[in-house]
Amino acid sequence: MLSNELKTTIQQAYSTFLDKKGLKPRYGQRLMIAEIAKVFGTIKTDEKNQRVNDPAIIAVEAGTGTGKTVAYTLASIPCAQFEEKKLIISTATIALQEQIIYKDLPDIAKNTELKFSYALAKGRGRYLCLTKLDRLLQEDQYGTEFLFEDTSQPAEKIDTDFYKSMLDKLAGGRWNGDRDDWKDPITDEVWQTITTDHSQCSNRLCTNFQQCPFFKARQQLDEADVIVTNHDMVLSDLALGGGMILPAPQESIYIFDEGHHLADKAINHFAHFTRLQSTSDWLDQTAKTLTKLLKQYAPAGDFGKILEKVPELIPSLKEQLHFMLTTLTQLFTIPEPPNDQQEPARYRFAHGVVPDEITNQATELKKGFTLLVDYLTRLAEQLKQAIDGKASLSIPSYVAEDWYPAFAALLARAEGNWELWATFSLIDKEGVAPHARWLTLFTSGNYLDIEVNASPILAADTLRRCLWNTAHGALLTSATLTALGKFDRIKMQAGLPDSTVTCVVPSPFQYEEVGLLRVPKALADPRDAKEHTDDIIKLIPELTKDNKGSLVLFSSKKQMQDVFSGLSKDQQKSILMQSSYSKQELLKQHKARIDKGSTSILFGLASLAEGVDLPGEYCEHVIIAKIPFAVPDDPIEASLAEWIEKRGGNPFMEITVPDASLRLVQACGRLIRTEQDKGTITLLDRRIIQNKSYGKALLNALPPFRREFF
Repeated sequence: MLSNELKTTIQQAYSTFLDKKGLKPRYGQRLMIAEIAKVFGTIKTDEKNQRVNDPAIIAVEAGTGTGKTVAYTLASIPCAQFEEKKLIISTATIALQEQIIYKDLPDIAKNTELKFSYALAKGRGRYLCLTKLDRLLQEDQYGTEFLFEDTSQPAEKIDTDFYKSMLDKLAGGRWNGDRDDWKDPITDEVWQTITTDHSQCSNRLCTNFQQCPFFKARQQLDEADVIVTNHDMVLSDLALGGGMILPAPQESIYIFDEGHHLADKAINHFAHFTRLQSTSDWLDQTAKTLTKLLKQYAPAGDFGKILEKVPELIPSLKEQLHFMLTTLTQLFTIPEPPNDQQEPARYRFAHGVVPDEITNQATELKKGFTLLVDYLTRLAEQLKQAIDGKASLSIPSYVAEDWYPAFAALLARAEGNWELWATFSLIDKEGVAPHARWLTLFTSGNYLDIEVNASPILAADTLRRCLWNTAHGALLTSATLTALGKFDRIKMQAGLPDSTVTCVVPSPFQYEEVGLLRVPKALADPRDAKEHTDDIIKLIPELTKDNKGSLVLFSSKKQMQDVFSGLSKDQQKSILMQSSYSKQELLKQHKARIDKGSTSILFGLASLAEGVDLPGEYCEHVIIAKIPFAVPDDPIEASLAEWIEKRGGNPFMEITVPDASLRLVQACGRLIRTEQDKGTITLLDRRIIQNKSYGKALLNALPPFRREFF
């Protein structure tokens, strides 16, 4: 049971916040606070303050306008402090992350009696690496500059004065080494030359460790009660075992805002790929580089002996890659060189099952990369020992420190290849969700390369093992967690434990009073693409004529462009199309037009159906071209559908329809953003009122708008 002390603290924080802000309590917000507090405030612990009961997980779908950030922070901060745990708030987008750290948390700290500190956690890639900067400013590269070159993407040449200005501002306290705080834009090509990653960083062995911008930022995390980060950072930390970048899961309560993205992020994080010809070229360059290094320095002892073995191993690896490329090329009918509009050819292995011949070759590649990883691991370890003064390589320690990032980068790429071939050659266990395995063919003139991919089709096992079972507690929240009104889809995707508490918090908006959902009956079926497009072209002028701001959402880029081309020149002048501008610039221009009193129509794809805030006149009409069923050619989705069908399920009703429902709810969510908003949604897909198997379910999952079928 929630202690009286904790209950009082949370209640007082909420009351004080409302009073100081002049706000009225919202039912949904109060319900969300109560449900979170019941889960996080009643976690049983042992004498070491570690959780001893079932995973403390809660999933809350909070409708638009709930004020969920206020709800989960007011409930979770007191619980985390009471449990002596860190609170980690994770988002899927930078925009929400910045809103929480720069707006929401300062607002809560100012308007409640809660005492807490907070910090923003970013990866190493957002911070300057002083060692790399020093190297760029030195005339003598110890003959190893070629080790640090990325041959796939040459670095942009920059005047030395630019690097010196960075160092001066850092030394003078006018810059903290954070890329986001540098006043002028820095291209990715330039930034890559002065930043590092986990694999290349020598941590405490680095001579610049005490001044390192990344580790200075890490110190703030150790002192903060609340840490704001993103899903990718959390997953990276978990992949390293937890507690390497962020606090350990056992010492943390997680909040995953925009939680419906977590499972897909996890799948991407644990997917592997390699390009055969590109890898062969990299191995060739590595052999030349290390041979040159051997001649130039002739390192003594074990280091020199191991170093000699790497170039000796590479010819056999290249030969195996050539055999694999030849074998896999036979699976394709080599097409004519594609134009800019064509996607590269793809071949997917049904049920993730790879033929024996290819599996055997993949196994040999795994063995070869196992040896390469072993050699490079031993070399990197000896370099670390030399930096620390615990081993002599007949080279100065400062040279060993200079070499370490290059060898670590070689090791990371070798490990990536090993992981791919280990997964590709794996025989999936019966009854367990298999991996998706597929190939992508890239051609350009006489050049040909094949990308080999392997990916889990579900993140459930990984998240269950690394996160839910280890975390002290966790909240998954979003405006769209359910599909067709149920949590079944997210439970399957994210592997939520059976003990997970689920809750749907209603929006305060009176949708039936402020919104109208319209579906025309006389439209062509969307499966007849040309007729359907022609009907949309006829309808758009009439549908948008009485609105200041309209948003038209398409599932297909081609249909969006065809509709635009079919409209009159006058109508086109009012349209801003997503393919012509960045998302940020598109929204900026749209709002500017409305502010000037003009009409503006946004034409957009899936990214405009989520996370876009266009209140009031900025969006009075949302027009959805068709039910957003997923394109059936995605290898991961296709493999998942096969697996469900093999188990006797119906992938269309278990995956396709629920996912379409979620996307449709997100799209409709662009209309009503504040209590003052009102408007219309028009769905140009008659199947939702004609198809009895799924149409009614899709309609019932939408907010309760008034309905009109015309």
